[in-house]
Amino acid sequence: MSITRRGALGAALALPFIGASQAQAQSPWAPNRPVRIVVPFQGGGATDLTARLLAERLTPMLGQPVVVDNRPGAGGNLGADMVAKSDPDGHTLLMCTIGTASINQFLYSRMPYRQEDLAAVALANLVANGIMVNANLPVRNLAELLAYAKANPGKLNYGTPGNGTSGHLCGEYLKVRAGIQMTHVPYRGTGGVIPDLIAGNIDLAVDNLPAYLPHGREGRMKILAVTSKERWFALPEVPTVQESGISDFEAVAWFGVQAPARMPRPILQRYATAIAEISRIPEVVERQRSIGAEPHPLGPDEFAAFIAAENTKWQEVVRLSGARLD
Repeated sequence: MSITRRGALGAALALPFIGASQAQAQSPWAPNRPVRIVVPFQGGGATDLTARLLAERLTPMLGQPVVVDNRPGAGGNLGADMVAKSDPDGHTLLMCTIGTASINQFLYSRMPYRQEDLAAVALANLVANGIMVNANLPVRNLAELLAYAKANPGKLNYGTPGNGTSGHLCGEYLKVRAGIQMTHVPYRGTGGVIPDLIAGNIDLAVDNLPAYLPHGREGRMKILAVTSKERWFALPEVPTVQESGISDFEAVAWFGVQAPARMPRPILQRYATAIAEISRIPEVVERQRSIGAEPHPLGPDEFAAFIAAENTKWQEVVRLSGARLD
């Protein structure tokens, strides 16, 4: 087949425009101003630590500053509602938790937002919960704690980072399964629980492990058990609740990213891809594990399916515990 000089010239002139158009279509979305990751709890907890790690790595990848905005309140509902009502232009994200993305809808009689108002972006990591006690409480393991609670009904109080958190529901689930009575003391984040536990203002805490690890290792508190199915990699010497006598007890917290529901798919996918890349960086894996978190990236569709499965589980836990918040 012959090509005329005029045709060749026309094709050559057209190539730059076709190439530019294709490059534009294939280039990933990028923000044009700073991005905000809303953390619906106080600083210092696993939610905050995970968000700050992501923000640090996302900043150079996106070419814009990524900042963490702590908005605690109402068991995480305040910050989640803020994001649910934000512009879905890719500049506002939510560092979601098992509470804000699953438990709260079953626990609260009225919610300021619907789960349909938030879109799944990516799961970031999994974190085991721990059962920690004040160093002076006269118990050495979970079995002794449960025996102490049964001998002193209603005397013990347990702190958590807030109503609707996995710590709260783990504590309520423990009460039901063990047949004990304890009083729940909700805080506005892990940052408030730890000093009160060390000081003895509360007897025990049920919370995500990461922020408690250094205090347990230095003897300022005792970590009696982990709530994962298997022993947690960060504390191989600490038994699970199941090993301590309560069968089929498992409650692993998780942290991910959600966005306003109307956010375009290309933006969701851009963040999901970036978070997956971050999760594979050896230094990031090491840093997450150093605080007790296990990287477990999932994309938008997989994360949505994961949340649906968690909803089934936690709806039943709330029903069994009888916990309810207005």
